Amino acid sequence: MRTDTRGIRNFLPRKKWFGFGTRDHPQPPAVNNNTSSLTDGSPLPQQEEPQPVILTYEQMLQEKLLSEAGQLLIEKEERLFRELKESDALADHEEQVNQLKADRKALQDLVLQTLGQSLCLEEDSLAGLTSAVKAVMQEEDQDLLWKQRDQIPPSWRPSGWRKLHDSTLLSLVKQRMETPSTPSACQIKLTTIQADITNMGRQLKEDLLSVVGGVKRCYPQEMDICNFYSKLYHQTLSASLMNVADFGLVDNDRTFLLRWVNEYYPEILAKPQLHSEIDSGPLGKLLPERLLKSLEDDYLSNQQGELTTIIRRVLGEEREKWNKGEEPETEDGCFFSHVAYDIIQLINGKVTSSTKVLGDPKKAQRITCHISKDLMESYKSFQSDVIKQNKANSRSFIKANLDCIKQFSEVLNKERHLFTEDVRKNCLCVLTDMKQSAHTYLLQPLHERLKPQYRKLGTSDWLHQSEFKELLDGINKESQDLQGSTESCHKELMGQLEQEVTVEYVRRLLKGKVKLKDKMQQLKAYLTVKDNAENLHHLFVQMGSEEDWLKEILFKIAEVLKLQDLPAIQMQVALLGSDYPDLSEKHVLALLKLKTDLTKADRKSATDILHTLREIGSTTQPRSFFSLVQVK
Repeated sequence: MRTDTRGIRNFLPRKKWFGFGTRDHPQPPAVNNNTSSLTDGSPLPQQEEPQPVILTYEQMLQEKLLSEAGQLLIEKEERLFRELKESDALADHEEQVNQLKADRKALQDLVLQTLGQSLCLEEDSLAGLTSAVKAVMQEEDQDLLWKQRDQIPPSWRPSGWRKLHDSTLLSLVKQRMETPSTPSACQIKLTTIQADITNMGRQLKEDLLSVVGGVKRCYPQEMDICNFYSKLYHQTLSASLMNVADFGLVDNDRTFLLRWVNEYYPEILAKPQLHSEIDSGPLGKLLPERLLKSLEDDYLSNQQGELTTIIRRVLGEEREKWNKGEEPETEDGCFFSHVAYDIIQLINGKVTSSTKVLGDPKKAQRITCHISKDLMESYKSFQSDVIKQNKANSRSFIKANLDCIKQFSEVLNKERHLFTEDVRKNCLCVLTDMKQSAHTYLLQPLHERLKPQYRKLGTSDWLHQSEFKELLDGINKESQDLQGSTESCHKELMGQLEQEVTVEYVRRLLKGKVKLKDKMQQLKAYLTVKDNAENLHHLFVQMGSEEDWLKEILFKIAEVLKLQDLPAIQMQVALLGSDYPDLSEKHVLALLKLKTDLTKADRKSATDILHTLREIGSTTQPRSFFSLVQVK
């Protein structure tokens, strides 16, 4: 190559000065700084300025002064093709045109080489990259200028260096992702596919951090180089992962791939250093929706299968213990089962991990879509068998089940993110039935043994306190067999028993076996019901019940028995109907028939108030009670 002696002057080591040593661009005259200063009457020695150094084009390339070299070639191009417009004149300068073309090729090769090393440059080498980028931008500007001119451009215009820049960076990214850095020792337990994905992910993270930490400073802001690199890496990683997905994955590799798509990769882009420079929104998912859905469906199917298998095993082990006649484990005198705890931990773990794998809690809920059938119906069937066969250890198992039912209910109510709403409601419905069934099984024998005391309620003998005391003593004695549930479950069981005893009390009273003919008898009945209510509730509070509202029902009934004025009776019936909308006309009539001094018209006027209440409606959350009291 012929050396062009026209180049750049440089006052070393001071700031560079650029110019051309030609007729058109004469070199600047040497500066003769021959001033002197008199201090002692004699002149000081003359200070010589550094001699200017002219850099040849080749030396500029060696110094990586690429933008300066590019500007030199652009100016040469301008002289040749703008000042000499005639084709004959250009033919006379063919040697200069060919030399310029060769110089451009040398510059282009060096610019592309520098760009290809962008991600492995040291901090002190970034100046060369900056100069290369500037050279690309200069070429792009020159292409635009020629496009606007009414003149035939040089054969190399447009140069398309910006496209070469982009394709060079794409090749760089692909090469680095195909041959990522050496894996760390912690990858020993990873499969080949998992190790490959991990290595590509690590390379992506390291390179993007390098881009935002150093490479970005070499580019003008309008080139948005951080987002450009992120797009290249996203596309390259996406293509690699699609090839992996089409390979046919085992369960562990599928899960690992999904975690990279939905968890690890978003976490990389969310790092503060990257998040502030890269807009990850337009990048989208690493895998197309069609392929991602197929992988997710396979993953969910596998997780559902694992969940169902383990649930069946847990319930099977519990059933086997019961069949063998074993007793449940006890703690602090209470029977307990591991069924709920084990299954709840399993469900929570599966849904929590799947939320990370799938990147969407709604999708993760699909794991539990069969839980009402696979778990609750199976569990309900097991409890039904325990109750039906009524083995020696059945009551112990039912007491242990009550705590499991409570645990399941709490999870369904408090951890709603684990289930779809339909599944949650269905499961709660099954659990409610199971709880009621368990309570009935445990309490029914007690009610059978208390029937002799129940029969005396609402009779003439009932007005004597000794008769009711026998009922209280019987409840206290028979309830000892109900011990063995956890504290919270025992309180609920005692609350249920208090409600059932209260229902039986009201039912027997409304049978009308006692006739209250006058004010004295009605007052006596009022005092008896009120006293019974207080003593009954006091007993149940000692036994653990927390159902205070049941006492108030008996108080309100007692008030109806005491009142003599019809308007007052109507008002009390209205209050009772307002608090308990399931109070029917039959209930009111049965209660008022105890007061034999009321006429049929009086009773009807009192029941009419219920129709008015139904039309107005209740503004409070109503309780149900009287619907449990059967009257003829």
